[in-house]
Amino acid sequence: MKKILIVEDNPMNMELILDLLEFYGHNITKAEDGVKALERLAETKFDIILLDMQLPKMDGLEVLDQIKKNPATADIPVIAVTAHAMKGSEEHFIEMGCVDYVSKPIDIHKFRALIDKYLGDDSS
Repeated sequence: MKKILIVEDNPMNMELILDLLEFYGHNITKAEDGVKALERLAETKFDIILLDMQLPKMDGLEVLDQIKKNPATADIPVIAVTAHAMKGSEEHFIEMGCVDYVSKPIDIHKFRALIDKYLGDDSS
């Protein structure tokens, strides 16, 4: 069972992602903002992070920067999650250190393939 940190401030989006990942058999930890995300990362080693880019208190890019600067978390794959998919956004998030990108609303089939790509398909 893989450990996944979901950083998402929208309760409906959080529940959708949480339900999908729990259905796939993963161990999920939630954080509703960037500050809580960094607190969770200080407590637990995660296999992957799903990071909303628009968060209260500290936006996703600030959180990503802190993750990548910390030797204890720098190697954890981060997938950017955002509702505002604009041309060039994906490349920008990759340049900043994300391994991939998913836009909302989430397509569950593409989402599953993306998770399997980075965690392996041991959740079937």
